[in-house]
Order: sequence, then C-alpha cells, then structure tokens
Amino acid sequence: MPARRSVVIGVDSSTQSTKAAAVDAATGELLAVGRAPHTVTGSAGARESDPGEWWSALAAAVRTAVREAGVPASAVTGIAVAGQQHGLVTLGADGRPLRPALLWNDTRSAPQAAALADRLGGPAGWLRRTGSVPVASMTAAKWQWLREHEPRRAEAVAGVRLPHDHLTERLAGVAVTDPGDASGTCWYGSGDRTETGGASGAAHADASDGKESAGAYDHGILDLIGLDPGLLPAVAPGGASPVGTLTAAAAEALGLPRTVVVAAGTGDNMAAAVGLGLGGAGLLDHPVVSLGTSGTVFAATRARTADAGLAGFAATDGTHLPLGCTLNCTLAVDRFATLLGLDREDALPGGAGGGGVVVLPYLDGERTPDLPHAAGLVTGLRHGTDPRSILGAAYEGAVFTVLRALDHLLAACGLDPAAPDVRDRPLRLIGGGARGRVWTETVRRLSGRPLVVPAADELVALGAAALAAAAVSGAAPVALAAAWGTGTGEVLPAVGRDDEAWDRIAGVLSAATPTLLTPGPREPGSPSADGVR
Repeated sequence: MPARRSVVIGVDSSTQSTKAAAVDAATGELLAVGRAPHTVTGSAGARESDPGEWWSALAAAVRTAVREAGVPASAVTGIAVAGQQHGLVTLGADGRPLRPALLWNDTRSAPQAAALADRLGGPAGWLRRTGSVPVASMTAAKWQWLREHEPRRAEAVAGVRLPHDHLTERLAGVAVTDPGDASGTCWYGSGDRTETGGASGAAHADASDGKESAGAYDHGILDLIGLDPGLLPAVAPGGASPVGTLTAAAAEALGLPRTVVVAAGTGDNMAAAVGLGLGGAGLLDHPVVSLGTSGTVFAATRARTADAGLAGFAATDGTHLPLGCTLNCTLAVDRFATLLGLDREDALPGGAGGGGVVVLPYLDGERTPDLPHAAGLVTGLRHGTDPRSILGAAYEGAVFTVLRALDHLLAACGLDPAAPDVRDRPLRLIGGGARGRVWTETVRRLSGRPLVVPAADELVALGAAALAAAAVSGAAPVALAAAWGTGTGEVLPAVGRDDEAWDRIAGVLSAATPTLLTPGPREPGSPSADGVR
C-alpha cells in the first residue's frame, strides 16, 4: 500500500491578496493554489487594510487550495505564512486590532522617518545598528506616526505585530516573528551590529543552515521611539522554526486538523529567496531582479552590507539579504501604455528610428535614486517620434533604474559589477514583468547578462511551503527548496549590452536631477517615495 502523501501549505499574504499553495512535501509538486483578495484603502499617502480581512482571505484561500488539490485535510502536515513586510498591526488587550494596519506603502510617516534618521548619530549609526536607515516604509516610522497622530490609540496598544506575525499568531496562538521580517522594522539588529539583548524572549542562537550570529531587538532604539519591548513578539531562530500547532479556532476556520505544524514564517522577500534556493545551503551572491509594481533587487550573502541606499535585511536562514528598491516599475510603464493608447507589448526601443527618446517614469517619486519629489520626465521628442518608441523608452527608464540599483547592491556586497565572473552570473528574473516579452528583452539588452526565468509563478508561496515542510521534517529550508527545483527555469543567453541606451538615460538622469526632479517640498500628507519594496 503506497505511503500517504504529506502536503504542506505555503501562504503568501501580500498587499492585494492572499495565495495559498498546496505542495507535496516530498517532491515540491505544486498541487493547487487558492486565492482571495484584500482591500486597501486610503488617499493622500495613506494605505491601510483590515487585518481581519487578511485572516478571512487566508482561511478561504487555504480551503480552496486543499479542495482543488484533491487531498484529504488529514494529509496536511504543516503551514507557514510569508507576509508583506513592514506593516504595523496594533492589538488591544483583547488581542484584536485596534485600527486598520498601516501598510508598507503608507507614506504619511515620511516626516517621522526623516526625524528618526537624524538620531543615533545619523544614517551611519542606524546602519551600524540595524543595517538600514529609516524611511517611511519601515515599521519604526509608522509607530512614531501613530504616537504623534493617534496618541490615545497608541497608549492603548497591548501588542505590536508585523502582518505575518499577526497571521501566525492567529494560526498557533503564539506571538512570534523571525529574523528576516523583524529586520525590516528598524528596531531589530542582526549579527554583530546588535548592541543589546532581546525582548520577550527575542535573544536567540541561530539554528539555521546559515550559521550566522544572532540578532535581537535593540533596546536603545525601542527607548528612542517609546515602544515597550514587552509589546513585541519573540524572535524564533528562523522562519522554519516550529512554533506550535493549529489552535482549535484556526483548525475550524481552515478546515484542517489541529495536528498541523505551524512554522514561524517570514517576510515575502525572504520567502521568495527561499523559493529561489538562495541562502547558506544554496546560492550565495547570485542576484535577483523582481519586476512588479515596484522593482526590487536582492541577493543572499554572508557579507553584512551597510549602505544607506539599501535595506540591510536578514535572510530567514541566518545569512543576509540586502535589498534595493525602485518605486516605479510595471505599473508606471502600464500607465504610459494607457496614455499612448498602446498595448504594453507594442513597444520599440527608445532609440529606434534614429531617435533619442528618454523616459524617467518616476510617477510616484523615486526611492532609488532617492528622489522623493520627482515626477515623470519625457525628453527627446520630435515631430516624427513613434509613440511605440516612447513606450519603449518607458521600459528602458524603469529597467535602467532597477539595474542601476543592482550594480549598487553588488558593490555593497564587495563584488565588482563589471568583473567577468560577476557579470557572467545569470540574473534570476521574477515578478509579473518576467512574463512579459518586452520586459525580458529590455533587461537582457540593458544588462548584457544571461537570465534565468523560473518556471514557478508563486515563489513566495513556494518558499513559505518549504519553511512549512522544514518545520515538519527538520530539514534546511533552502536546501529543501533547491531539491524541489522551484527556482529552476528557462535560461536566456546574454546579448550585447546596449551601452548607447544606458549612457543616454544616465546622462538625462544626471542632468535633470538638480532641477526637474527635485522641486520644493510637497504639501504635508501628500505622497512621497520613502517606501521600500
């Protein structure tokens, strides 16, 4: 009689929706994906969501995944959540949210972030202690905003959680986070940057396959922002650490047995790295480019970066995950396509036909480079300019900005971006843009690098599934994901780098930055680009 299949659930709770992947724990086969939407509200920089809706979406997505996988609920052995980073969930004494969560892309906290960045000796002090400089996206800035704008509510807070922490607590009844997601708060220090002990049991010895030194909450920073460490969750050794099993209420909501093991889980970027097989038991210093609403670049490395232009995240396996972010990527280019009345795939290079169109599609300001008050810029138009070249130039401007952040990331990791052995490493291209022909070809042309386009679409959920499987089996999650092959896919050979296009865009950015892209401060409460992701 064949052995019963063991199934694990990986949950990707993102800004807009929840996806739950049902995965064969032995082979990594993706059996089914359940989906449920979220609602984001707010204007003039505000972005909020009801955490209760996240939980309802998680339950619905898990039930759908198990049903469509065609497996009995009793086959499910583990579950882990990967969530959108940085969001602030505030709980009352009854354990319920006191207000909607402040999301990562809520930019109202930009003034608080700027004020914090001037403390602790300035950016260098923050980099030394946390690996990152406060920006509006970081949780510490959001907590400061809450204290200043809603002081009574802040005083009533009995628990502070990140989005994935909150969902894990709903699953297992335990207040716990992991080093990866905690490293995006700006109140957690990783490795030897940490100067203080942990809170709520947060000091820990890392038991992951990375074998790096442990981090903990920084009490000096918590004192600075007036946050009681007793309000924070404990920090598990890693995202694959088992923290309990489903509570009776969670088991009923999900339709699963109470014996299902709950892993600590992590942030979405950390889970994507696991899904790609990046980490101490996998690939180190291999860059990833993610093309979504925002563009991100990251790599798992043993190097501790300290660069104000990067977020110095911890990976969930004990290594490091420095990340660079641009705010304007697929959504901005789609807006240009709409304005031009073109399909997004109907684009020509900006230099086609002997033209020299350059578009800097900074419609939401920009984070990298740090131009929070920038607007979109189009230059080089002629009477005969083909609208398709304008759209192509928008692609080029977005890709140039992402690849420029990539070179910055590699240099911060101690690598020479121009060295042949570094340039020959393929870029792993993920995100919605990786499925688009023009996006892929533009990255190839402007990078001059080979690309790997993973076949799997749900890398965050698959990374979370690997954490769940590792929590059940005790295996190293990165090694497990690598064995599953979730990061493998089509290999596209390098093409000659389009240096003319690169230099043309770089020249416009350099010339425009002092004037066109840095107007005076916006009105209070208006959006800025101090978000990360």
